[in-house]
Amino acid sequence: MADGLSPLKALCGLRSAPALDAAQQAALRQELRQAMAPCEWFTIGVMAPSAEAAVVALRSCERALGWEPLEHDPAGEALASIEGPVFLKGNQNSGRFLVRREAGLGEGILISGHSAVQPDAEDTWGPLPLGLLDQHDG
Repeated sequence: MADGLSPLKALCGLRSAPALDAAQQAALRQELRQAMAPCEWFTIGVMAPSAEAAVVALRSCERALGWEPLEHDPAGEALASIEGPVFLKGNQNSGRFLVRREAGLGEGILISGHSAVQPDAEDTWGPLPLGLLDQHDG
């Protein structure tokens, strides 16, 4: 990641999440949690090689961040029928997520924080590595 930039700021504008060592991942998780703290709700985007990988990443984020699990939107395509790279879009306000085929994307997680109380805290963070939030800091 770029020298002089915070781990989160260094990700801005990347097409795909970078490979990070354990120390970089720990610093990124800590900064992400601090940045997210003032927000009341979130949207999440997952760029993944498959629908299954996207849902696994979503569920990992939900567990790690204490979010209520989102439901697959019944208006969307059946997950089992989607092959190849995808983009998953989840919204805590609606409680749902959709997955669509999307070739040419990178890989990673984008999280947007929303706050009516502290609008200056609103931002989009990422792309974060797909397994970033699977890790636990000692």
